[in-house]
This record gives sequence, C-alpha cells and structure tokens, in this order.
Amino acid sequence: MEYKVLIKLIVPEIGEEYELFIPVNRTIKFVSNLLNKFVTNITNGAYPEKEVVHLTNRRTGVLYDINSYVRATDIRNGTELVLY
Repeated sequence: MEYKVLIKLIVPEIGEEYELFIPVNRTIKFVSNLLNKFVTNITNGAYPEKEVVHLTNRRTGVLYDINSYVRATDIRNGTELVLY
C-alpha cells in the first residue's frame, strides 16, 4: 500500500476545492486537523481554524470516525471529502 492518497477536499463554507495528498498511516483526527490548518493558512484566515472538524465522503455520505486510520477507511485516490 502506498503511504499517501490523492483526495479532492471540498470546503463548502468558503466555496473552495483543493486536490492534495494525505497520509494513510494517520488517524482521521490527525488528517482532519492537518486539513483544517492547511485551509486556514491558504485562505489567510478567511476560513477560521476550528477545534473540531469532520470529514465526510461526498459520494457516500459516510462520516468518518476520528479514531480510524485512513488506510482502514474507503478513502482512496480520487475520493472527494467534505470538510466541515
């Protein structure tokens, strides 16, 4: 298994989409926090950093458990994730 997957991140609050790699050997909580910081930094604060963020699969509607590892989910290359 590869160490990273390419996902499409959708951030409805600011109407933006990003394509980026996320690590598969980390928890959803770690990746969510990483993505949260990324979006806050790239938008120069237009998207305020939150204490708790969730990731949902856009196609299936699955809300990922924060304690699950990315590799144990259905997140693969090309998966569209919604950050909220």
